[in-house]
Amino acid sequence: MPISPIFEKKNVLVTGGAGFIGSHLCESLLDEAKVICIDNFVTSSESNIDRLMQNPDFEFLRLDTNEPFDLESFPELERFKLRFQGIQEVYHLACPTSAKRFDEFKLQTALSNSVGTRHALDIAVKYKAKFLFTSSSVIYGGRKEEHLSFREDEIGGVSTISPRACYDEGKRFAEAMVATYSQVFGIDAKIARIFRTYGPRMKLFDGQMIPDFITDALDGKELVIYGDESFKTSLCFVSDIVDGLKRLMQAPADIGPVNLGSDQDFLLADVAKKIIAMVNSSSEIKHEPPLLFMTELGLPDITKAKERLDWIPLVRLEEGLQKTIDFSRVQKGLVGI
Repeated sequence: MPISPIFEKKNVLVTGGAGFIGSHLCESLLDEAKVICIDNFVTSSESNIDRLMQNPDFEFLRLDTNEPFDLESFPELERFKLRFQGIQEVYHLACPTSAKRFDEFKLQTALSNSVGTRHALDIAVKYKAKFLFTSSSVIYGGRKEEHLSFREDEIGGVSTISPRACYDEGKRFAEAMVATYSQVFGIDAKIARIFRTYGPRMKLFDGQMIPDFITDALDGKELVIYGDESFKTSLCFVSDIVDGLKRLMQAPADIGPVNLGSDQDFLLADVAKKIIAMVNSSSEIKHEPPLLFMTELGLPDITKAKERLDWIPLVRLEEGLQKTIDFSRVQKGLVGI
């Protein structure tokens, strides 16, 4: 199979492409590629990709990456000429990410980080494609006040048997799978360690807080923080993360894992107050016990991304919140939330 496209555009596969980050990635990639999007809608939404469906360079397949699949068996992909052109890039994002329904999808999460990752890697091996896996800041372990910032060469550590292990240790195992496939098969495989991200298309009422803050503020309801008054977090706007992923895919093969996120620390209560002010709301803030999936995490050291990818987060918090608020206003009008 050709490593470079033999027709006018490269073919790119995005697993988890109907998710929050995945849908923004698919949309951005369509400027330069033909995109095959795979998702099973477990924690994503068809509405995220509705506007892409009419694009002739986009095709959606409702598939579970935890089950084996052969792209060449789907007649709707004939226009991608896979037998001749193959796949040039694979972005593997598929993994359940639900804060409030975390327990419901534990098995699927463990399988996504193992079996699902294997199936995505097998596609890359078959077509000699570049591969990028979206890992997570959770692989470093939880926030430590004496050690807030993590570099990529830090080992980190999480419990293999905790209630969160299917995700936290799952991401660590998936990284090991990616590294092993690269060593054994010689594929160009990258690892992006993504820190907390926000923006339009985040799932509502799922404990992700930022989209719920906005919706509740617009309705004059209480804004719920799942944690105490000291809950802090980094927040990076989704377009910056997508830009980082695309830059990483084109980086040299030996770059190793790269942190993508904001290295600014925000007090979540201050973010909630900012949203209340931006929508001119009378809402109050209340605190509830932490959710298992929504915990305090450290900050990324993004020196490597700056130096090797020429990447920094460009969207200021106020600008990103305004874009998310504008999107939420439109969605409320469309679905009558």
